[in-house]
Amino acid sequence: MADPRPIAAPFVAPGPSGLAVRTRLKDLTAEDDKVLRLVGAHLGSLASKDLKARCMDGLEHSTESWAVRKRDLTVESSSRWAGSITKATHDQWALARRGQAAHVQSLEAGITTIRRRLSLPVGQKGTKRAPGGYRCAHEWFHKTRRLQVLEGRLEQVRADREAGRVHVVRGGKRLLGARHHLDKAEPAEAEWRERWEAERWFLKADGESGKRFGNETIRITPEGEVSIKLPAPLAGLANARHGRYVLAAQVRFPHRGQEWADRVEANRAVAYRIHYDTRRGRWYVDASWQIPPTRTIPLEAALTDGVIGVDTNADHLAAWCLDTHGNPTGRPRRFLYDLSGNTQHRDAQIRHALTQLLHWAKTCGVKAIAVEDLDFQAEKTREKYGNKRRFRQLISGMPTGRLRARLTSMADATGIAIIAVDPAYTSKWGAQHWQKPTAGPTRKTTRHDAASIAIGRRAQGHPIRRRTTPPRAHQSDVHGHRTVQADRRAPGREGPRPRIPGPRTRSVPPDAASTRATRTSKTVRDVRSVQEWVQDSLLPTD
Repeated sequence: MADPRPIAAPFVAPGPSGLAVRTRLKDLTAEDDKVLRLVGAHLGSLASKDLKARCMDGLEHSTESWAVRKRDLTVESSSRWAGSITKATHDQWALARRGQAAHVQSLEAGITTIRRRLSLPVGQKGTKRAPGGYRCAHEWFHKTRRLQVLEGRLEQVRADREAGRVHVVRGGKRLLGARHHLDKAEPAEAEWRERWEAERWFLKADGESGKRFGNETIRITPEGEVSIKLPAPLAGLANARHGRYVLAAQVRFPHRGQEWADRVEANRAVAYRIHYDTRRGRWYVDASWQIPPTRTIPLEAALTDGVIGVDTNADHLAAWCLDTHGNPTGRPRRFLYDLSGNTQHRDAQIRHALTQLLHWAKTCGVKAIAVEDLDFQAEKTREKYGNKRRFRQLISGMPTGRLRARLTSMADATGIAIIAVDPAYTSKWGAQHWQKPTAGPTRKTTRHDAASIAIGRRAQGHPIRRRTTPPRAHQSDVHGHRTVQADRRAPGREGPRPRIPGPRTRSVPPDAASTRATRTSKTVRDVRSVQEWVQDSLLPTD
């Protein structure tokens, strides 16, 4: 068996650097709806033109070209709208470049795997660490053709990356592809068109500290009044001074509303985004702002009261509370969630499960939760798992990155630290060393429960295995303590039996009868479990 890979040290995950809250725009009039649609469509067309210009610049982009684009947008909107559009364009182009780099790595990994398996004899069995040859000549032949396809894709993507070309779609590539299959897709053409137009609208403005209520473009007062700075071509629709349009809706942020109000009253920067949900027919507004990152506490301070180990699975979180010595206490807990459905449903399920986890952590009195530092971005390729489509869908649906980011954000308000540990061998070693010992007649420990113990012990710096090999003098402590679960000063640790004063025969007190007697029968058959053998002290002789 090959040696296991090195295990990375655990670390305390940093806290969030920003906040975002959402509320609904209620009681909008027909005129309000019309103005929002016109403004969103106009600014969306400008954003599309600006994204096209940025993609044409490629790697030749410079400050001068950015200034020219912003001046052109200012004529048709305003200087602040132009700044928001260009910033969104740069963020989208940078995201496309990161996705392009990830695509290159995925293609390289797939090509390497296919080439290796093609070099092996047909039918050769693989190992746990590397797959063997292909099962038959038919599969071997089709993999040679797929290798050529992947090599062609890799060559094209590399050429695009070197030239600075990116392929992006405002509104989403998936929604664009649904346009060609409306006869098979669920929405009709009219519904698809409405959703497509809404996704391409642009109603987003960055905040600016020092300005009135933190934003001059989309302004929300502490009383909840919403007003929008109209672009120059739509200034005739204004119903307030300085080319502004005031909506009839009065908004209120139920979540973190006091924090938002404090920033608005202090004229600190707050960014807003107005968007339309076509399925529900509702308008929403998002408010976001930056916060100073919370200073992370040292790892030793976070582990002073124990830790809760959490194993992430496709449909639940398996958690177990460990004491300071790495021993599981109480019973394991499961927090279920359902990741089927749309994005809003999945996000709500994750938030509900994490809320239950944090409430349970408070009752346990711990200061830290240990989670795996998982990343399946390089583990979902078809070349690695072959025709195991269900398994690929399983790991693709696990919300690893989003779950840890949301857990870190939610735990920041409760004062609980999040410790990220290396996920290597936690499920395997946890089941090997902890699944059977923690099971009982009325409780069955699952593999996921055992993995949560392994995750918690790794966060505490303890080995996952329950005990080390006993020393030579295993019946005494000549060569040191026999376990690594408890410190030598901990009460009740495993060690030599404490010395009890008195004769080694554990005799009865001196005032007992001076005759040797038994309180049990001499035959084993007649002995009752409640009886015991007592030997009186010997009589003194001359």
